Amino acid sequence: MGPVWDLVIYLTFLAAAVSAVALGLWIGTHQQARGPAASATSAALGLAAMWSFTVAGFGRESLVAEVLLVISNLGLLWMLYRLFGHDDRDKSLGPIRPVVAALAFVELMQFALFAARLQYGLQPDAQVLILQFVFTFRLLLCIGALVLVHNLYAGATQQARLALRWPAAALGVLFLYDLNLYTIAYLGNGQPLVLADLRSVALLVAVALLGIGVMRNETELRFSPSRSFAFQSFSLLLIGAYLVVMVVIAQGLTYVGSDYGRLLQGGFVLLASLIALTVLPSKKLRGWLRVTLSKNLFQHRYDYRSEWLRFTDTIGRAGPQAAPLLERAVQAVADITDSPSGMLLTPREEGGLALAARWQWPDMDVPGEALTADGVRFFEESQFILDLDDIRRDPDSGVPDAACPQWLLDDERAWALVPLLHYERLVAVVLLARPPIGRQLDWEDFDLLRIVGRQLASYLAEQTSQDALSEAQRFDEFNRRIAFVMHDIKNLASQLSLLARNAEKHADKAEFRADMILTLRNSTDKLQALLARLGRYGSMGGTERGDIELGALISKIADQYADQHQVTVIENEDCRVKGDAEALEQALVHLVQNAVEASEDASPVQLGLRQEPGNAVLEVIDSGGGMSPEFIRTRLFKPFHSSKQGGFGIGAYEARELVRAMGGRLDVESREGLGTRFVLRLTLSEKSELIHAMHNSKKEVA
Repeated sequence: MGPVWDLVIYLTFLAAAVSAVALGLWIGTHQQARGPAASATSAALGLAAMWSFTVAGFGRESLVAEVLLVISNLGLLWMLYRLFGHDDRDKSLGPIRPVVAALAFVELMQFALFAARLQYGLQPDAQVLILQFVFTFRLLLCIGALVLVHNLYAGATQQARLALRWPAAALGVLFLYDLNLYTIAYLGNGQPLVLADLRSVALLVAVALLGIGVMRNETELRFSPSRSFAFQSFSLLLIGAYLVVMVVIAQGLTYVGSDYGRLLQGGFVLLASLIALTVLPSKKLRGWLRVTLSKNLFQHRYDYRSEWLRFTDTIGRAGPQAAPLLERAVQAVADITDSPSGMLLTPREEGGLALAARWQWPDMDVPGEALTADGVRFFEESQFILDLDDIRRDPDSGVPDAACPQWLLDDERAWALVPLLHYERLVAVVLLARPPIGRQLDWEDFDLLRIVGRQLASYLAEQTSQDALSEAQRFDEFNRRIAFVMHDIKNLASQLSLLARNAEKHADKAEFRADMILTLRNSTDKLQALLARLGRYGSMGGTERGDIELGALISKIADQYADQHQVTVIENEDCRVKGDAEALEQALVHLVQNAVEASEDASPVQLGLRQEPGNAVLEVIDSGGGMSPEFIRTRLFKPFHSSKQGGFGIGAYEARELVRAMGGRLDVESREGLGTRFVLRLTLSEKSELIHAMHNSKKEVA
């Protein structure tokens, strides 16, 4: 070509060697850079750098360079195997190790061919035959390696592909380039010089892809079982078809002319490689192929054995690294439809459904009441699986708004709602995100999702029963302890009362007698008040219903915290309710105290009182750290789950039960990092008296 071309090629090989060494050292020495198969990747980069240095120093056709090329290819094979071996995936894919071993054996045969070339160096015909074997073995290596690279990526989960795409792309670049190089060499009985010189560019591209993957790999890979045999065979067929087309075109280019033909061959290989790397890894292409093959080659869309094994593995996964059961339930349904994410909605005690768990869907806003009680009733009666795209296309499809609220239709990512039913009772609803290849759900999807939904519902119902049993056992133990405490305090109160009466009769000094009587009576009053409060754990108060002025009550509570924290009344309408004033004050004090403890010193707690038709609405608002939906659902109103050292964990539970005992309702809205709002709704006195009068009149008529 000329001295300029030789200088450019020399610098390119040198740059490839330096970049490979730098990236290999970075992967091997920095913990934050370690990704899948880190040690094998570092070793493969080091061997590739040695080969590139040797080519730059001694030339491409030197014996040392050819030996190091064989060793470098073996290093790439080891890297590919270790990518499969992460999380012991190689144990579940039996053919992987024999295929890798066979490819390694094929590459090791190059050493025998080196010896044959040295022995028959003076015989031109023998040299041509040996070169044909060299190129043939290299073609076998490239084809087998490309099939493994495809299966490595196609058999990984959605989450694993985020980290695997970069090393898979790097290996694909190298083996695809070599496939084109050795095919043209085989057809032309000699290596094309331009393509052989430009292999350093392919190495540079591979190093760049690996570098991007190292920087972006932040999560550990978790693999699922491989795709079915049909899809893997089809991938091999595609590679074979690509090879045939490329050979035919390259053979035609050989008739153009020597120098000009080389340039055309080089341009064609680069273009073909670019197209292959752009189109083949496409999610849409893979999804289209999967759907097309399922429709035309198989009687059923799903391999039910594989789906059931995957479902069982997802749900049965245990250990400290396993996700919570609710997240695994969402993943089990999402894996069936290839949905990238999903959510789980479970029943609220007040009615309706609320967000209980997210799986790879952190950024979607969900209302506190995701579905109303009417929506729950619709799913229980119809047992429908809703395709939200159908509802978007036809709003008059007959599905009530309560079952498919507007917040779901507004987000285009929301794709399907799958109810989980147990004995005709709705246990939960799974919201699935749209898969990469959008499609319409058909009868086979509905059947499989319905069966999986019932199985999942039984698991969730069993967990709920276990939680309820555990809670009942802890309540029983708590009640036994409270019974002993009440008995002891009652005896102490009786003794103090007797002492007070005796002191009144026998004390000599009036001043002493008065002080002693006052002290003892105060102690007695406190003990009696404690007994009354403890007694409410059985009845939860609400026995004495009087007229309560809520405005005065919240002002009183705000004044109590004047010396501790800024508690501000932001809204105070005139509202009166019927209830137990002491119990209501106790519930409000607990909520305000929690808000104070969650807030910074300079962040005030706000109290609000307003009216809505028939109800008084009390709000306790703070700007603290907030609570997650998981915490609200599983711990906030559950007894014996306290975040405070030595706490019983019954404060929020008792506050809610006290409000319920007065016919009210306690709701909570919270966002992590923004704060929390507790909302108490109590029936206004006028409405309460009307309801009471109607109730009495019905009794008289009866």
